Amino acid sequence: MKILILSRSAVLYSTQSLVNATRRRHHAVKVVDHLHCNLSILNGRLGVRYQGSFLGRPDAVIPRIGSSVTSYGAAVVRHFELMGVYTVVSTEALLRSRDKRSALQYLAAHDIPVPDTVFMATSENVHTALDVLGKEYPVIIKMLQSTQGDGVLLGENKQSAIAMATSFLRIKEEILLQKFIRESNGKDIRVFVVGGEVVATMERSAQQGEFRSNLHRGGDARKIKITNEEKDIAIRAADLMGLKVAGVDLLRSKDGPVVLEVNASPGLEGIERTTKVDIAGYIIKLIEDNAGSKSI
Repeated sequence: MKILILSRSAVLYSTQSLVNATRRRHHAVKVVDHLHCNLSILNGRLGVRYQGSFLGRPDAVIPRIGSSVTSYGAAVVRHFELMGVYTVVSTEALLRSRDKRSALQYLAAHDIPVPDTVFMATSENVHTALDVLGKEYPVIIKMLQSTQGDGVLLGENKQSAIAMATSFLRIKEEILLQKFIRESNGKDIRVFVVGGEVVATMERSAQQGEFRSNLHRGGDARKIKITNEEKDIAIRAADLMGLKVAGVDLLRSKDGPVVLEVNASPGLEGIERTTKVDIAGYIIKLIEDNAGSKSI
């Protein structure tokens, strides 16, 4: 098969892991920066041009779309979809999961447990919104466009939470206020789901003095075995988002597991190195099972 990887950089670990897995399974592979793709409609026919040449019609596309270029990245994925190309992540699933507000609304409406959350667009009712969360501190203040822990703050008390929330809202940043799960002790669980199955899990722990467990912020990771309940919630969350490949982030609360986020382009480096699982291989196997013949 001919497999196209949409990625801003060919040297990123996740991109290279997918390239290597594709070649090990004897498929042709090409890495393309989706931001540099020109989408054409000529004589009623759709095409994608890159570096002066049309890409043709690959057998499958693996989108690795960063949050900063979601809009155009989704347009590129949609173009391939409409050309009849199998995409590992569909346009609708990408957009639904990338929108933090819509994702949490959708998960909660389908009985997937999520942390208590209040969304805000103006500063007029910050006091009331914080009270709605139960008047317990600290509280999480998060920009809707935050990623990898950026734009996520911890309000230690009501005064500081009001100041942080108001600062975001005054510069027209929509935010969410979220209950702080103290009993998680600065830890979360990344569950990697491929094709409706959990293929790898790791626990991430924040470094001392930090509440965000992201590995690029100095957090530690270890392989972990999750419960059947956690496995079921992660699979259901990925399915509800429409994602065949997803990184589902869970917290262990006193009331059971809650879903923090469902990632459409989860990184492979931390979890592959921590668990020694060839996740990229699972993704290529997913393509083989859904995009036709295994031969080039």
